[in-house]
Amino acid sequence: MALMAVLESDLRALSAEARRRYPAVKDGAEHAILKLRSVSSPSELAQNEDILRIFLMACEVRSVKLSVIGLSCIQKLISHDAVSQSALKEILSTLKNHADMADESVQLKTLQTILIIFQSRLLPEDEDNMAQALGICLQLLENSRSSDSVRNTAAATFRQAVALIFDHVVQVESLPVGKFGFGGHLSRTSSVTGDVNRSMNHSESLDHECTSGGSSLMREPLTNAGKIGLRLLEDLTALAAGGSATWLRVNSLQRTFVLDILEFILSSYVFVFRMLVSYEQVLRHQICSLIMTSLRTNAEIEGEAGEPYFRRLVLRSVAHIIRLYSSSLITECEVFLSMLVKVTSLDLPLWHRILVLEILRGFCVEARTLRILFQNFDMHPKNTNVVEGMVKALARVVSSVQVEFQETSEESLAAVAGMFSSKAKGIEWSLDNDASNAAVLVASEAHAITLAIEGLLGVVFTVATLTDEAVDAGELESPRCDYDPMPNCTGKTAVLCISMVDSLWLTILDALSLILSRSQGEAIILEILKGYQAFTQACGVLHAVEPLNSYLASLCKFTISFSNEADRRSSLSQSPGPKRSEALVDQKDNIVLTPKNVQALRTLFNIAHRLHNVLGPSWVLVLETLAALDRAIHSPHATTQEVSTVKLTRESSGHYSDFNILSSLNSQLFESSALMHISAVKSLLSALRQLSHQCMVSISSSSGPTSTQKIGSISFSVERMISVLVNNLHRVEPLWDEVAGHFLELADNSNQHLRNIALDALDQSICAVLGSEQFQNNAPSHGPSKEVETRQADLRSLECAVISPLMVLYFSTQSTDVRAGTLKILLHILERCGEKLHYSWSNILEMLRSVADASEKELVTLGFQSLRVIMNDGLSSIPTDCLHVCVDVTGAYSAQKTELNISLTAVGLLWTATDFIAKGLLSGPCEEKEAGNLDLLSTPKQMDGEKREEQIFNRHNEVNGQTPLISVVDCDKLLFSVFSLLQKLGADERPEVRNSAIRTLFQTLGSHGQKLSKSMWEDCLWNYVFPALDRASHMAATSSKDEWQGKELGTRGGKSFHMLIHHSRNTAQKQWDETLVLVLGGIARLLRSFFPFLRNLNNFWSGWESLLIFVKNSILNGSKEVSLAAINCLQTTVLSHSAKGNLPMAYLKSVLGVYEFALQKSPNCSDNTAAKVKQEILHGLGELYLQAQRMFDDNMYTQLLAIIDLAVKQTMITNENYETEFGNVPPVLRTILEIFPLLSPTEQLSSMWLILLRELLQYLPKSDSSFQNKENEAEQPGTSDSIPDHARTKYNTPNEGIRSHLFAEKLIPVLVDLFLRAPAVEKCIIFPEIVQSLGRCMTTRRDNPDSSFWRLAVEGFNRILVDDVGKIAVNRGQDLKVSRPARLRVWKEIADVYEIFLVGHCGRALPSNSLSAEALKADESLEMSILDILGDKVLKSPIDAPFDILQRLVSTIDRCASRTCSLPVETVELMPVHCSKFSLTCLEKLFSLCSFDNEANDWNFTRAEVSKIAIMVLVSRCDYILNKFLADENYLGERRLPAARLEEIIFVLQELARLKIHLDTASILPLHPSLKGALAMEENKDKRPHLIVLFPSFCELVVSREAGVRDLVQIVLRLVSKELTLEKISTAVDVQKNAS
Repeated sequence: MALMAVLESDLRALSAEARRRYPAVKDGAEHAILKLRSVSSPSELAQNEDILRIFLMACEVRSVKLSVIGLSCIQKLISHDAVSQSALKEILSTLKNHADMADESVQLKTLQTILIIFQSRLLPEDEDNMAQALGICLQLLENSRSSDSVRNTAAATFRQAVALIFDHVVQVESLPVGKFGFGGHLSRTSSVTGDVNRSMNHSESLDHECTSGGSSLMREPLTNAGKIGLRLLEDLTALAAGGSATWLRVNSLQRTFVLDILEFILSSYVFVFRMLVSYEQVLRHQICSLIMTSLRTNAEIEGEAGEPYFRRLVLRSVAHIIRLYSSSLITECEVFLSMLVKVTSLDLPLWHRILVLEILRGFCVEARTLRILFQNFDMHPKNTNVVEGMVKALARVVSSVQVEFQETSEESLAAVAGMFSSKAKGIEWSLDNDASNAAVLVASEAHAITLAIEGLLGVVFTVATLTDEAVDAGELESPRCDYDPMPNCTGKTAVLCISMVDSLWLTILDALSLILSRSQGEAIILEILKGYQAFTQACGVLHAVEPLNSYLASLCKFTISFSNEADRRSSLSQSPGPKRSEALVDQKDNIVLTPKNVQALRTLFNIAHRLHNVLGPSWVLVLETLAALDRAIHSPHATTQEVSTVKLTRESSGHYSDFNILSSLNSQLFESSALMHISAVKSLLSALRQLSHQCMVSISSSSGPTSTQKIGSISFSVERMISVLVNNLHRVEPLWDEVAGHFLELADNSNQHLRNIALDALDQSICAVLGSEQFQNNAPSHGPSKEVETRQADLRSLECAVISPLMVLYFSTQSTDVRAGTLKILLHILERCGEKLHYSWSNILEMLRSVADASEKELVTLGFQSLRVIMNDGLSSIPTDCLHVCVDVTGAYSAQKTELNISLTAVGLLWTATDFIAKGLLSGPCEEKEAGNLDLLSTPKQMDGEKREEQIFNRHNEVNGQTPLISVVDCDKLLFSVFSLLQKLGADERPEVRNSAIRTLFQTLGSHGQKLSKSMWEDCLWNYVFPALDRASHMAATSSKDEWQGKELGTRGGKSFHMLIHHSRNTAQKQWDETLVLVLGGIARLLRSFFPFLRNLNNFWSGWESLLIFVKNSILNGSKEVSLAAINCLQTTVLSHSAKGNLPMAYLKSVLGVYEFALQKSPNCSDNTAAKVKQEILHGLGELYLQAQRMFDDNMYTQLLAIIDLAVKQTMITNENYETEFGNVPPVLRTILEIFPLLSPTEQLSSMWLILLRELLQYLPKSDSSFQNKENEAEQPGTSDSIPDHARTKYNTPNEGIRSHLFAEKLIPVLVDLFLRAPAVEKCIIFPEIVQSLGRCMTTRRDNPDSSFWRLAVEGFNRILVDDVGKIAVNRGQDLKVSRPARLRVWKEIADVYEIFLVGHCGRALPSNSLSAEALKADESLEMSILDILGDKVLKSPIDAPFDILQRLVSTIDRCASRTCSLPVETVELMPVHCSKFSLTCLEKLFSLCSFDNEANDWNFTRAEVSKIAIMVLVSRCDYILNKFLADENYLGERRLPAARLEEIIFVLQELARLKIHLDTASILPLHPSLKGALAMEENKDKRPHLIVLFPSFCELVVSREAGVRDLVQIVLRLVSKELTLEKISTAVDVQKNAS
């Protein structure tokens, strides 16, 4: 309906336009509008021609506006198929008339309408209409009056019409649909490779269509459409030849236009010419003839045929004919190709040759075209080798660079490089105009060369592409497959490729190498190198050996450059060959890697990666270049071109990334050998070996830089062989002999550097192989599987093959450095892969055994390092049958004399061996062990500790059911083998070695003894342990005592000086003493660990006795170290097992007897050695008793004390002047003081307390007459309180004359501590003696006030008294175990001490000139402390002292308090301050004892008794002080009394006023009975009746001159009035305040 509306609108416009001048048209238009309203579809319009007629009528008027409207409407009707076929003729007639009109718009509308007719169903079916339609287009095209737009439109319309006609022919003739033209020519991509790939894709599609459509034969008869197309083709051919077109009725037409259309038809409608005979005949006879004529190149051609555009069209047509129809037009195409090739060598305009070169380039980059041409011509014996001719023609163009002038040549090459760069960026350069302008001459020449190069590269890539096709089709083996030296290529494509390579390779190589050598542009170099890579790879796939080697050699020529330009030019002149890399290394100038070199190297790497399986012998060429590259990479003088003019280090320049990349590529090439076939890997290794061998041969005859470069090549070959080996570890066995054999050759070379290279390489190779996955689980497996056996055999063979080069190298060479290098390799192998070895241990150990006998220290050291690795980390991987060899080898290193440290470390490795062997003892059953265990279990029951240790021992020997690592018999033999070696080494002349062996022997037994059976232990004791002791003892006794002189270190001033040796090691005897000490220490360790088990062995007691005898002799006759070690041996055994109850009494008594004997027989001298021995014995006694005290009885304890007493008295006798000289206690006595606290008797030995304490008391000062008391002689019945006479007298030591105040001083705290720990009964018995002895010590103050002796005695006395009083207070005096007489004796001694010490030694002026003020203050504090304890602790506590003792104690305090007041006034002034202070403090204690406090709860019976005694003493003392004060004041007259007296009287008055006494205390005061009665009736207990007794004295003091005294007397008198209830009421309050 939209069409109808548009037509109606157009009819109205037409009616309006024709209204005035053309009424008929107006009426027709209005009539048509009415008819149009009755039409509903285009088909109805086609049947009704009235509407079309009105539009034709409008056109016939020949009015521009009406014609335009009419033609537009006709176009719409035709487009909508609203016009019938019968109206076509009339429409064409109308269009022809309009073509004659001069109006441009009408002409354009006419052409537009014709095109719509060709595109619609109205396409003319008969020749007349078709000719008329085409003639209208040509008329407008050739009309000189037509405008340019009209002519251009006419040309385009005609071209489209031709295309539509031939499309109709294809459709009607049922030809394959599709156009395969190239748009005039094949467009170019940015690279030749892209062009070839694109053309290859096009060719594939074309071949597919030809195959699908060419199944039917060529057809002869034609349809009407076919005939029309044929008539059109013939007329176009005639017009192109310059003739007239009969059918089109055109006399002439521009030839270029017609030729362009013909070129379009030839390229777009291939099947028309291939399948229709008539068309093929026209092509063969007319078109080819036309083109051949047009191709003439003589100078007579003028006019249009000589124009470049015409030539381009002709050549493009030729190209299409050759490209698309060469198979059917063999002769014609051969002529065309020959003409084209000939043109390249003729002296024609440059633009002409460029056009031809473009065509030839197109052929070369189109793989299908080139393939067809080569098959049809070059491979046909009767035809010309046109492809070869094309390639040679292109090569000649390229080679023209050489013959040109140098300047022009350089400019052309630069222009060529620029064109390649532009093309790489997507910028296409083409020749559009004549190149007569000199400005573009160089560019044109460069364009020609560029086209030639691209053509050659196109051939190269075509060959590569076709080769790939052959591989894909299965005609050729892929280069990834194995290399076949004699391939049989029968496939069509494969034969084609081989023929092309054989025919073209040399020409292409010469041309490409020329350009590559002279070009510097990056793009052109990349393209040419791509060509190199593609052609070389194709040659490799095709197995074309000669081309392959030639291209590789040529490529290698461009891999490295030099900074010297002359050298570079000289190198360019050399022909490519395998010796190129040899020339490289002879240059002395710096190596400069240009971008060309880098790209060439990358290309070489790509080729090698691609062809690694097929290179074969050609590897040598590649490797020579790579060796030179490797030297350049590692050369400090090598740079890249960008930084060659600037002195930069590699670290500071980013341009050196090229080196990194090349180095990576170099490594990756050999890493990829893992992907090669095994035969290819062998070829690569063979080439590397060949390269290395060539250099080895030439090194001996050369020197200097060349020799260094040869070594570099050898190093490269070796490194790459290692890389190949490492990357082929999964299949290393067939490669190993080649690699190892070459390394052995190098190691045998006379050049040191080469030997080092070989050794390093062998090291890396062996470690790499052993570290591979094949050896991950290389443990021998057991089983019937044949596959397992085969695998084990293969692994055995491989492992032995890998290790064997070391043995061959070591035993075949006499060079020390090679042997050392071999041992280093072995060391590395053992460190990294030792656990993976299983089958080559015997060879390795045998080699190491031979090394131990070497005289070179370096070899022995290296061999031992390997042995140490084996012993520390590899024992578990060594077969059991090789363990004894391993032990023997270790022993050999221990016994070697070359290096002492090695011997010492080897001894330590024997310990490692025993540790490993002992583990096998836990794994398997052993009849002998079981028997031993049964013997243990059948022994009588011992103490709990002993049973526990035996259970532990048996548990270690139990069978655990596991598979034994080593058979038990083998373990025993191995252990005895180790023990035997250690025993032999224990007698070595070198002290360090034998000492280490002794340590190891006993360490082994001590660590693994629980794993040994009973019989093994017996063998060890009698065959190794005790013999070692006897031998060491014998050697120590018989060795020389001459002093050694140390090793000579040099000379100075003509005199030699030696290394100093410590005095304890400077004789052979002292050295053996050290060994003996180690033996004793080892025995001690064994006895400490296994004594419960060992004592059950046969004849162990005899061994024990021999040990005791040795200990006795060592103590008496041995050195200090030996003696101490012997004592420690016994001591350790006893201490370790006595506490656990595992030590029988016989062993304990034997040890005690040894100590007793040693002290009896020890020399009575004071030398340091004897003192040390005694100290050790005494320490041992103390520890022995401490650990085994449960085993001691009275006799043993008495014996122990007697031994200590002997030691004390011996020491005091022999060290009589020690204290005087050194001011200290002798060491032995210090030791005795340390052990005394350890000797506390146990509960079952409680009776020994008295013996112990009295033993200690005898070392204190003896009694004087002042302390003698007859009661001391009384003893408790039935109690033995001293060492028996037989025990004391059997040492014949006097008991008198022992005087050691320092010892006694140190002994007092020990004595006090022990006394405080004693039981109550024993303590009470010995208490008086302790107090008496301490009292004697305290009285030494008068004779020696500066000594600490009396101070410690005072402190001890205070401690025991406070402890005793405290316990009495707790027990309330109810201790049934202590008798009353004993307690009375105790208190008597206490009272004596207080009375003598306080009265005679405290508060007095004692002579002392050395005590400091701090010491004096401390002594005063000590006096106050003893007074405080008496006054505050003893007399105020509920003690059990009798009344007379209490009176003595209070009287003692009063006597001390009376000192100040009893002295004459003149004397008081001379008395020291502390004396008066002490007296005043005693007076204060009397007040304290009398006072009573209602709030305190400390009143008891004893306190009451003491208070009664004290109040009478206090009142008497106060009365005396008051009266004495008044008398002395009257005596002095006006003079004042001394300050001490004033302080005393004031203190007395104040304390009397404060004092409050208990009623019971007041009851004994001498008061009037009435006053006593009144006091008893008073309820208030706070009374001061004592003031009443002193009232007369107070009254006399009221006249004193001292105001303070009078005031205090006034207060006291008021208190007396209060007591008598005589105070005034008004003053009662004041009195009370003052009193308070």
